[in-house]
Amino acid sequence: MYLGALIMLFGTPLALGSWWGLIVMILHVFALVTRIHDEEKFLSKNLPGYDEYCKKVRYRLIPLIW
Repeated sequence: MYLGALIMLFGTPLALGSWWGLIVMILHVFALVTRIHDEEKFLSKNLPGYDEYCKKVRYRLIPLIW
C-alpha cells in the first residue's frame, strides 16, 4: 500500500511539472519511513505472531531493497 501511494504521489508533481512538489515528496518519504518503524514497533508489541511474520517477509517498502 505504501509503495503504491509513493508511486502515485511522486507521479503527480511530475505530471504537473512541479519541481517544488518533488521536494515536498522527499519529505514525505522520510515521514513514511518513520511511520513504518513506529507501526512495526507497535505491531511487534501488540500482535502475537508478528515477529515470526517479519522473519518470513523481510522487505517493508521496496521489494528486494528495504
